[in-house]
Amino acid sequence: MLLIGNGRVLTRDKSAPYYPDGAVLIDGEQIRAVGDRRELQNQYPEAEWIDACGGVIMPGLINTHTHIYSGLARGLSIKGNNPRSFPEILEGTWWNIDRHLTPDGTKACAYATILECIRNGVTTIFDHHASFGQVQGSLFTIRDAAKELGMRACLCYEVSERDGEEKCSESIRENADFARWCRDEDDDMIRAMFGGHALFTISDRTFEEMVRANDGMTGFHIHVAEGMDDVYDSVRRYGCRPVNRLEYNGILGERTLLAHCIHISPDEMDIIRETGTMTVNNPESNMNNAVGCAPVLQMMEKGIPVGLGTDAYTHDMLESLKVFLIIQRHQAALPNVGWNEAMTMLFENNAAIAGRFFRKPLGVLKPGAAADVAVMDYPVFTPFSEENADGHILFGMAGRSCRTTVINGRVLYRDRQFTEIDEERLNAWTLEQSKKLWGELNHRQY
Repeated sequence: MLLIGNGRVLTRDKSAPYYPDGAVLIDGEQIRAVGDRRELQNQYPEAEWIDACGGVIMPGLINTHTHIYSGLARGLSIKGNNPRSFPEILEGTWWNIDRHLTPDGTKACAYATILECIRNGVTTIFDHHASFGQVQGSLFTIRDAAKELGMRACLCYEVSERDGEEKCSESIRENADFARWCRDEDDDMIRAMFGGHALFTISDRTFEEMVRANDGMTGFHIHVAEGMDDVYDSVRRYGCRPVNRLEYNGILGERTLLAHCIHISPDEMDIIRETGTMTVNNPESNMNNAVGCAPVLQMMEKGIPVGLGTDAYTHDMLESLKVFLIIQRHQAALPNVGWNEAMTMLFENNAAIAGRFFRKPLGVLKPGAAADVAVMDYPVFTPFSEENADGHILFGMAGRSCRTTVINGRVLYRDRQFTEIDEERLNAWTLEQSKKLWGELNHRQY
C-alpha cells in the first residue's frame, strides 16, 4: 500500500472535498481511503510513505483531446512552409509530418508525449492519431508505448480521404482492428474510439463505411467545424451544416466526442445536446491556428458536456485552463464570465467523458476510484481553503508545479524524477527518430 500525505488534499468528491492536512491511501490500482493524515498514518503504519512536502494532492489530470503524432515537432521549421490559412497549416505542417511517420517515428512521438504528460500531472489522455506514412499497426504501437510507460489512454485513428481511397480504407481498418482488440482484451488502461478527421476530408460514403466497420463497438472522435472550411464544404456539397451531416450519418451519440466545434450554430448545439454527444475545446490550438473562439459558454448554457483538451499545443492542462478563461472573456468583452465553466470543464466534464469509457472513476480521490494522483508543489503566501482552492489553481499553479505522479497505483514520477522510466535512454532514441523525420521533411541531415 502507498500513503500520500503531508499536503492539502483536493478530492473533487462533493461529499468530502477538502482536507487541509490530508492523505490518500492507495491499495493496488485503487484508492482505498482519503482522510486526515494522522488518522490514516495511525491506521496504516505499514504503508509506504510518499511525502507531498506541504503541496497540493489532487486527482490526476485528464486531457480529452491531443495528438501524439505531433510529438517530434518541437523546434521544427519546414522549409517553404509559410501558411496563411488553416488548410495551409494542415497541408504544410501536420499532414506533411504524419505522411512521413514510420512505426518507429510514431513510437518516438508517443514516448515524447507521454513523458511530458506524466511530468505535468496528466494521467489520462484521449489521443487522435494520424500517420499516413504507415497506417497499419500504428494504434498498437502507441498502445505498447502507453503500456510500457504506464499511461491511461483512449486511442483512435484519424480517418480521412485526403491521401486517397487506399489510405482511407487502411485507416478505417486500423480503427476497427484496434476497437476489437480493446473490446476483447477489456483492459481498463487502454480504450478505443473510432476517429475521423475534418468533415471536409470525409464523404458520406466513408461515414457509412466507418459506421459499418465500428458496428457499435465504441463512439466516434471527430474534428468538427474547427475551421470555416467544414461549414462551407458541408453546405456546398451536402446542403446542410456539419453537425447535421453527422446526425444524418449516425455518428452522434453519448459515446461520441466532437473536437473544436468553433463554427457551429445554435440549432447544431441543440442537436448535440439532444443526442447526448460530448464536445471538447482546445483554446490554445484554436488561437494559434487563428480559427476562432468556440462558443463554449453558450454550449454549456444549453447543457452540452464540454471537456478541455490541448490539441497537443501543450501537455499542461493548467495552462489550457488559464487560456480558456481569458479567451472567453476577451471574446465576450466581459471580465466576469467563464470561471465556473473553466473549472467544470477540467475537473468535472473531463472526468465524466472519461467515465463513458473507463470502468473505474477518474478525476476524483475517493475510495474505489482509480489510483491516479498528482502532487503539486505550491508554497502558500495567501490564505488557502476549500473556498478559494480553484483560484489558487488558476492563478498560481502550472503543470511544472507537479512533483509526483501516480497512475493506476504506479509511482511513475516522484520528487521530479522518473522512477520506472529511463528518460535519458528514451530521449536519446527519440532524438534519433526526430532527426530522421526532420531530414526527410527538409531534405537534409540533422
